[in-house]
Amino acid sequence: MTNPTVSPHHPEPADGAGEFNRNVIAEFRAREGAVGGDLAGAPLLLLTVVGARSGEPRTTPLVYLPDGDRLVVFASNGGSDTDPVWYRNLVARSEVTVEVGTDRYPALAAPVDPAEHDALWARQIAAQPQFAGYRTAARTVPLVALVRA
Repeated sequence: MTNPTVSPHHPEPADGAGEFNRNVIAEFRAREGAVGGDLAGAPLLLLTVVGARSGEPRTTPLVYLPDGDRLVVFASNGGSDTDPVWYRNLVARSEVTVEVGTDRYPALAAPVDPAEHDALWARQIAAQPQFAGYRTAARTVPLVALVRA
């Protein structure tokens, strides 16, 4: 069911993250990509995917790693043993919308080549050491490359 108070330009957060993500998204947009709190100073983007079952747009704030002409995001789900909903949705449909700062654009999402995975993961841990705790023995964290369409 669609929330009638949410404009199509500002869809509901994904993953049932609720109020926390809504607050981050609102702050991100109000402050042109800057946020405070635990995410202050982190490279942050908003990723909008289309729900595989609902067909509704869902937006999630994600930390990213710049890599040439693409941005890499991490389906760590905070170290959970399961993939986040946004990842399952973009596997079903690779057309997404990315917001970085005030720039909003369509992009294509694709899993990172396994040959690149460990090097990119190591770069992310070097940039943000807390990511080391997000990898579990139960699964390898999927990495997704976002490329402007």
